[in-house]
Amino acid sequence: MSRAWHLILAIVVAASLALQVWLLLAGGQDVSSGQTSAHVGPTTRFVRFFSYFTIQSNLIVLFVAIGLAADPRRDGRFWRVARLDALLGIAVTGIVFATLLSGLVNPTGAGAWANAGFHYVSPAMTLAGWLLFGPRPRIDARSLALAFAWPVAWLAYTLVHGAATGWYPYPFLDVGKVGYARSIANMAAVLVGACALAAALAVLDRRLPRAPAG
Repeated sequence: MSRAWHLILAIVVAASLALQVWLLLAGGQDVSSGQTSAHVGPTTRFVRFFSYFTIQSNLIVLFVAIGLAADPRRDGRFWRVARLDALLGIAVTGIVFATLLSGLVNPTGAGAWANAGFHYVSPAMTLAGWLLFGPRPRIDARSLALAFAWPVAWLAYTLVHGAATGWYPYPFLDVGKVGYARSIANMAAVLVGACALAAALAVLDRRLPRAPAG
């Protein structure tokens, strides 16, 4: 069941990524921002595409889902950090989209399918898969500390890239619109929320039944 679940998750995420890449190549809508991409060149489109936390989170989910479909019992330091980053990243993606961004985008056609995959199906299946199948226990103090290297690096990159180009992936981080103080405060709020979520996952990791069985 774990292998089948994660194989389906991998297919959903891969299909969503393929749809979004096709839209970008055609100059269509970027479902992470709700904007069309025809006004910028293909290189800029794809730099921006991979700059979204949404996309990076889903790529990590895809990597982890493929790994779990191949071997649900796998372990190791790198794997523990990757699994935790997938859980944290996609949970933050789903929460932030639902609370701050869903009203700003209205994708249609293929974009609607990609949007659903990125922001609804992937978060729900990733978290439900962890609750149902684990692997557990896997969350320790060192893995927690290492897991935050990626989101902190993403925040730093976002500020530097935004200062150089004037483009920010999300409106609540856009220095040109909200200023540096509010942008940094919003980043700090997201990090605090991620820390609280990580703490909750660590508690559940200890208290839920070991998984996979045996």
